[in-house]
Amino acid sequence: MHHDQPPLRIGLFSIGLDAYWPQFPGLREKLLAYNQQIASRIVRNGVEIVNLELVDSPEKALTAGHRFRERDVDIIFLHVATYALSSTVLPVVRRAKTPVVILNLAPGPAIDYASFNQLQDRGKMTGEWLAWCQACPVPEMANVFQRSRIPFFQVTGMLQDDAAWSEIDAWIDAAKVAHTMEHNRLGLMGHYYGGMLDIYSDLTMHCAVFGGHIEIIEVDELAALRQEVTTAAIADRVRIFYETFDVQPDCPASELERAARTSVALDELVRRHNLGSMAYYYQGTGNPANEDAITSIILGTSLLTSRGVPVAGEYEVKNAQAMKIMDAFGAGGSFSEFYATDFEDGVVLMGHDGPGHLAIAEGKTKVRPLGVFHGKTGRGLSVEMSVRNGPVTLLSVVQTADGRLKLLMAEGESTPGPILEIGNTNSRYRFPLGVREFINAWNSHGPAHHCAIGLGHIADKLGKFGALVGIESVRIC
Repeated sequence: MHHDQPPLRIGLFSIGLDAYWPQFPGLREKLLAYNQQIASRIVRNGVEIVNLELVDSPEKALTAGHRFRERDVDIIFLHVATYALSSTVLPVVRRAKTPVVILNLAPGPAIDYASFNQLQDRGKMTGEWLAWCQACPVPEMANVFQRSRIPFFQVTGMLQDDAAWSEIDAWIDAAKVAHTMEHNRLGLMGHYYGGMLDIYSDLTMHCAVFGGHIEIIEVDELAALRQEVTTAAIADRVRIFYETFDVQPDCPASELERAARTSVALDELVRRHNLGSMAYYYQGTGNPANEDAITSIILGTSLLTSRGVPVAGEYEVKNAQAMKIMDAFGAGGSFSEFYATDFEDGVVLMGHDGPGHLAIAEGKTKVRPLGVFHGKTGRGLSVEMSVRNGPVTLLSVVQTADGRLKLLMAEGESTPGPILEIGNTNSRYRFPLGVREFINAWNSHGPAHHCAIGLGHIADKLGKFGALVGIESVRIC
């Protein structure tokens, strides 16, 4: 469904000081072996590694900067192998113009002091110490990066250290998501829901922060595509509805066929414009073809959402972005808003009409007919689901008073219990802060009334993603 995007390219280099090699035989080989250990552990699917090995002089640094830039790396891992001059580091990173993560990794938990001190030869002792002095140049690098206004991040630990590697893996995951957003095509169809002032957002700012492309699409195009859908395609799509959803017996066949026609047309619209996500809203007042298209859209948008093309209703651009980010992390990302508070059980009820993320539902998603879409025109079929029970993360892309974007996150649990059977997505969430504190803390950041909810606790990775794209991230629990 998506156009081919280039692979994520990770740049790796280790640093050292060429003056040491003649003085300390074997040191250079030892540091290169560390470099190979790191290189072999960052290998994964869909990732290309550009390893420049050991950069140990200003001349090599300049060449390395050109290489990284030519190879179009998305993120650089700077492995601090031993003491090195900042003049051998700045040219590499400055030229590449990409985020840098300093890997401050010791060869092991501690130097073996007893055997070290028995080496007799002071030269050998220094050579061995230099193989362990990763931490030494990091303040120098940090100072130079700060003064050069180059954003940098740090992982401190050991070469064979689960804690350090889970952090490095999280940086790679975050870089992959930033790369996905950079190449995403977001379709906007229709117009804002009039009067929802919190939804209006600066589209230029979205392109500036996340990259990608925003395609403005007319509902008329969807209505025209609906006319071309064959009876066979409609029958086939109704069959898919029955396989995918728990279609309730009170759903009229005519409504299922109407939804199927729209679903097939939507898929074609997404294919034509090569969309990776979408936000829409429309009423189609006075234009029966457009109204027909828009009131039968929910099953089609739910299918798209569950296969990696998240769709947000109410033209909520910020939330289409949040849903895409969550989906790119493999967490899903269902469109939600606060429904009600249950102070007896200490949970917040959240959900939304419109698209649900079937891939993260608890059980099969129900399809129910609605005689009225609240606050919108028309009637038709809607989906009813709960997000799978267990750990969840809430994400809101917030537009701030100074026109910037920021990420707001909270971790909680989706818990079993009664929901409102109103043909909408609907879940019960418990947060460690408790209901009152959670709601106050969340709203204090002005998040707008929608958010995306995904599976697992991934606030740490989301924070790294925010750091890579250069925006503030706030986690309230």
